[in-house]
Parts: sequence; C-alpha cells; structure tokens
Amino acid sequence: QVQLVESGGGTVQAGGSLRLSCAASGYTSSTYCMGWFRQAPGKQREGVAAIDHDGSTFYTDSVKGRFAISQDKTKNTLFLQTNSLKPEDSAMYYCAARLWVGYCPGLSPYEYNYWGQGTQVTVSS
Repeated sequence: QVQLVESGGGTVQAGGSLRLSCAASGYTSSTYCMGWFRQAPGKQREGVAAIDHDGSTFYTDSVKGRFAISQDKTKNTLFLQTNSLKPEDSAMYYCAARLWVGYCPGLSPYEYNYWGQGTQVTVSS
C-alpha cells in the first residue's frame, strides 16, 4: 500500500516562498505518476502541478513561472517549490500518486488513487 506524507506548509507573507515535500513509502519497482493538488474552503480540488513517469512536468496556468515540481526518486520524495506566493494560493495542498498504466492523468485529480493528508499553505497580504 502506497503511503504519502506531506510537509513544509505554513504561513507566509505575499511574495514569500515555501518548499513542500511529499515522502512516499510502500512503492514497488513500478512506475508512478505524481502530482500536487490544492483545495481551498468551498472550492473544488484543483491540480497544481504534475510530473510524468518520464519527467515531463505540467502546471496549471495560475502557477506557471512561480511553482516548480520535482522529485528525488532515490529518496521517494516529491517536492513543490512555491515562489512569489499570492493570497489566492492559500489552500490545503495534497500530493497524489497513481500507478503508470500507459499514461499519466496530469492535473486531473479524479484518476489518482493514493493521497496524502495534506499540508496547509496560508499566504497573508
């Protein structure tokens, strides 16, 4: 069973940065698709960034140029570097994983079947 544990959230002022981490365990030698998602109160969960099995990255338009997704496969850890944070970036951030079965679902949350508990990011103006 894959387990994901996020960390690195917190409260920062607008313009600040945070580096979110997601430690994964329970992996076999199979390849996984990974992504970061966020959900603010009263809003739907949205895809923020995703990384394909071949290292290709995808970002939602609102974070392009500010956020960067990366992974350290040797440590089974996924990262999200968030820069130039805005109040509208405030949300619970989740990492998610799905076994690669010929394609990765990118930013769609509906096809990921492993989720962490989330880490809160709050950006004050």
